[in-house]
Amino acid sequence: MKIDGRGEAITLAALCVVAVVLFGLPLGLLVNVGVGNGPNLLVEALRDGSVQRAAWNSLESASLSALAATLAGTCLALTIGLTDVRGKGVVVFLLLLPMMIPPQVTAIAWVQALGPSSAVLKTLGVAPPPGSPHPLYTPFGVMLLLTVQHTPLVCLVVLAALRTLPREMMEAARLSGAGVFRVLRRVILPLISGSLVAGFMLAFVSAMGNFGILAILGIPARYTTLPVLIWRRLSSFGPSVLTDVAVISIILGVVALVAITLQRWLQRRMRAAVVGPPQLPLRIALGPMRPLAEGLLALYIAATLFLPLAALVATALVTTYGLPLNAQTFTLSNFAEVLFRQASTVRAFVNSTLTAGVAALFLAALSIAIAYFMSRRDGTHRRIGESLSALADVSYAIPGLVISIAFILAFIRPLPVLNISLYNTLWIILLAYVTAYMSIALKPVAAAYGQLDPALDDAARVSGAGFGLRMRRVFTPLMAPAAASGAILVFLTAYNEVTVSALLWSTGNETIGTSIFNFEDGGYTTLAAAMSCVTVVATVVIMAALDRIGRRLPPGVVPWRI
Repeated sequence: MKIDGRGEAITLAALCVVAVVLFGLPLGLLVNVGVGNGPNLLVEALRDGSVQRAAWNSLESASLSALAATLAGTCLALTIGLTDVRGKGVVVFLLLLPMMIPPQVTAIAWVQALGPSSAVLKTLGVAPPPGSPHPLYTPFGVMLLLTVQHTPLVCLVVLAALRTLPREMMEAARLSGAGVFRVLRRVILPLISGSLVAGFMLAFVSAMGNFGILAILGIPARYTTLPVLIWRRLSSFGPSVLTDVAVISIILGVVALVAITLQRWLQRRMRAAVVGPPQLPLRIALGPMRPLAEGLLALYIAATLFLPLAALVATALVTTYGLPLNAQTFTLSNFAEVLFRQASTVRAFVNSTLTAGVAALFLAALSIAIAYFMSRRDGTHRRIGESLSALADVSYAIPGLVISIAFILAFIRPLPVLNISLYNTLWIILLAYVTAYMSIALKPVAAAYGQLDPALDDAARVSGAGFGLRMRRVFTPLMAPAAASGAILVFLTAYNEVTVSALLWSTGNETIGTSIFNFEDGGYTTLAAAMSCVTVVATVVIMAALDRIGRRLPPGVVPWRI
């Protein structure tokens, strides 16, 4: 079926222009700076000992932490999704909180929870002796926190996969006499194997590009990874700094691209077609084992969420880092400093809310348009839509620091004709968010389009509805829940991030993530803890409000509601 009028053609052309400006131009310039004069610079970088060590450390930490996160996240998802444990909504909400908390906050909280200067351990009288090496300033500590950060991501992916399984397949296996573990091994795990691969690769790519944890723990541990090496090289202000950084960024980007390509290949090989509509999965009665399962879930939540947060609060409430929390050391001055005396922190909350909110709304609208062309039966326009989707996947796979370097190269000069510079403004951070997180917004909308009957579009065309009317009256209302789900994830991800904005922020354009990192990097640990506490409270309030609103919305709008 051909395009009916100029509406579709103009929309498709506009989407292509957006893709060129936000994806093709920045990444193309990055590649040109790195290898535009030949592959010699890339070869030299690969021979550089510091680059080799950083590359190995990145691969090691990302691979092992992603494997551990996949195992832990799958176990959590199977327990929550297939058994009769109680309070599932609250459990899922608490399990996903570490993913929504900025990684640099996670790192600071754990450092303050387990070190010799821990206010909680000192208050309990079990702190290690002063001068003892911190247990997290090791490669193991880096991988442990990467695992904690990305386990909820894998859990969310596997839970979504469990919701798509026809219940009849599991019931048939049980009626045939198969035990729980046999059903799990022979039916459930094979059917969700593609989602397990997706979860592993998402955790791997996220760990490769993680900056907050790798900087706060890796630098003291002398465990330098590629993102930290990029940040250090850029901070050196040498004559060839952009070229060096571009070359290292290309190496990091190639690793991410290989990972996403391998993921797609494995998913095609493991794909298993199922027959029947998605239903609620089995609820396996645990019987006398239910209290044990619920106790283990509570213990995991306490260890990964409440212990570090308690240390964070205790550090924020003492006058000097390293003191135990008691009546003599208690103070609220750190909160007063970050909330009322430091103008930059207030600006950071406003800037993060504004940029994350606008990016989420823009991506929700953009994803509805792109996914429409992805669902078209017309070969040319479907291929263009799928190419835009692949470009979004590539941008998500590329670490945020690489995206920020590309945007510096693309927008450091004033825009042609307009003579306006986006560098050192919030606009460049906003556009970088759109580029980095488009895939998050697009996935649920594309899946929702895939469930629509193509005859719906044909019926609207036969009735004389043009492209604009069809989008306004038919597809946008139908896609709104899925678009809202993607927008929520984009907002929560961008609201607390530090990786993308670490190199793009400037005075007056601070974000929450960069403010916390700058406090910690400057030695103001108690202020960093106070700022982190406020950020956690803000994140919990936003998620709780969305959860409450989600009770009145269609299923799937709020991603963590089950």
